[in-house]
Amino acid sequence: MEGEIPNFIMVWILAVASLSYCHTIVIFFFFFLPLNLTTIFLGGPSSFFLAWLANFKLLLFAYGKGPLSTTSPICIYHFIPLACLPIKFRKVENKIKSGSSASAPKGQKSPFNYAIKALIFVTSLHVFHNKQYIHPKIILFLYSIYMYTGLELVLALVASLAQAFLGVDFEPQFDEPYLATSLQDFWGRRWNIMVSRILHPTVYDPVRSISSRVIGNRWAPLPAVMASFFVSAVMHELIFYYIGRTKPTWELTCFFLLHGVCLAVEIMLKQAFDGKWRLPAAVSGPLAMTFVVVTGLWLFLPSLLVRCEADVMAYREYVAFTEFIENVSNFVKPNSLLIKRSW
Repeated sequence: MEGEIPNFIMVWILAVASLSYCHTIVIFFFFFLPLNLTTIFLGGPSSFFLAWLANFKLLLFAYGKGPLSTTSPICIYHFIPLACLPIKFRKVENKIKSGSSASAPKGQKSPFNYAIKALIFVTSLHVFHNKQYIHPKIILFLYSIYMYTGLELVLALVASLAQAFLGVDFEPQFDEPYLATSLQDFWGRRWNIMVSRILHPTVYDPVRSISSRVIGNRWAPLPAVMASFFVSAVMHELIFYYIGRTKPTWELTCFFLLHGVCLAVEIMLKQAFDGKWRLPAAVSGPLAMTFVVVTGLWLFLPSLLVRCEADVMAYREYVAFTEFIENVSNFVKPNSLLIKRSW
């Protein structure tokens, strides 16, 4: 019995450590994995999927919340892509439509919508070839369009492949953000919707719950908004580090904190007027989008272009991919001729 108590303690220490290992070590591992990728087209999305989406979903899963925590067990073939990709099971969506009061997410956009954005994306590539003849401010604005269309197309492609192979519906990443009527509408319902839905239960809800005990329910959303934007800033700094392997210069953090402050002020004004007076959407929308574009050109894009040299990386990878496709085509054609002659 004398040796049993230490063994008993050791057994349970190892058991708890092993169970903690399942979540903690995987999360740290997902922060490490993107360091092995050095391209913007492969490394950028991978760092977003693993270091941000997967880690935050696993944190929620550890507390029995989030998309990975469901009443019916999820098979491993669905658990893995659901953890790493911006997708949602079709049966979950149907359940929301039929029995829940929560608003159901919008489905896939029309092929025409994506075709227009693909055309804009390809056109912007050709414009950049002659950027020495274009004003730098116009180039920055074109980069913002290029970034938005590129992000939406890449994420929609990934989700569509998951839909085709696994029979799942994807979480919409963007809902025409240029149609936003306010900062709250832009960040909460139109821009990078998946991130908003992940930040809400992981950051916003806990901070709001704690703040409500100190400052009351009326003003509790304000620190929750600031905390959400701060976490978003930290994660963007991390992803930009994965892309460029350079130290942060904190313009990104300033960008998100500035928007957090302005969004908090917007919420305060709405609460002060209590819905009795509000700017028309035709006025508030252009004001909000002008603020987003101006601050983006001032703080966000310089971090991407100067710090990470994303435009140089993207063009270099585009050329390398084009050469690869040409080499494959040149290799396939002679071999196809040989096959025909053999017949």
